Amino acid sequence: MKKIINQLFFLLLAGVLIVSCKKDENKNYFEGGTAPVLTSSSTGPLVLLQADKANTAVTFNWTNPDFKFTTGISSQDVNYTLQVDTMGANFSSGNLKEQTIPKNLSITYNVGDLNQLFASWQENVDHNFEFRIKATVNGTATTAIYSNVVSMVVKPYLDVAVALPLTDRLYLIGSATPGGDATGWNNPVPVPSQQLTKISSTVWKITIPLIGGKQFLVIPDNGSWSHKYAVNGSLVTWSGGEFGYDKNDNFPGPPTSGTYTITLNFKTGKFSVTQ
Repeated sequence: MKKIINQLFFLLLAGVLIVSCKKDENKNYFEGGTAPVLTSSSTGPLVLLQADKANTAVTFNWTNPDFKFTTGISSQDVNYTLQVDTMGANFSSGNLKEQTIPKNLSITYNVGDLNQLFASWQENVDHNFEFRIKATVNGTATTAIYSNVVSMVVKPYLDVAVALPLTDRLYLIGSATPGGDATGWNNPVPVPSQQLTKISSTVWKITIPLIGGKQFLVIPDNGSWSHKYAVNGSLVTWSGGEFGYDKNDNFPGPPTSGTYTITLNFKTGKFSVTQ
């Protein structure tokens, strides 16, 4: 009887080993694919105009990379990412832009959307851009393969989320500022101490001592209350958020007194307050 039990034990052990070996043999290993071939409907140069923002600008097409595994060609979802960067930056600069395109083998941009893709670059200037496609299985970085590079000269236009000041000047006013009177809203304000500095065509900044727990506004015409840049108070914090032209609420100042830098970005429609 003992001999029979031992024989049965070894038979069961052999069966387990065989099943284990079969499982190992059936593991699915990634074996790569074929680099996508990227083509563009336009070779440029593209001069983007705000008046044409609804018109088609360019279509990019690419081939299927046919990802392969040990069990055959992948039937899993393939994700594509269009990458764009300055020529020669090797798609590694701080301005690199990426747009994910699940499953599709093409993408079409109208002028407005394409212009948004270039929001980090200077407007109304020719730029040499490079485009490529990154293909992955289910977004897994280890499966990434890249297409050829398509080069194109593009001139983006100035597009802003908030209307720029017609005066080309901005002033800080309010109870949070040093120039406030007894009520905190003396207008006009002292200059140049409360005049913002224009950093670029769409960015203004000022570094100034602020009184904690108070408020402020930004006005385009010193001495006038005709227009203002303000916020929707329920949608922002003192450190930042969206601002707009002639909105209803004052900017909330920082909770504690100190020297702060206020930045208004008209392209993004966002402001920030940093110490």
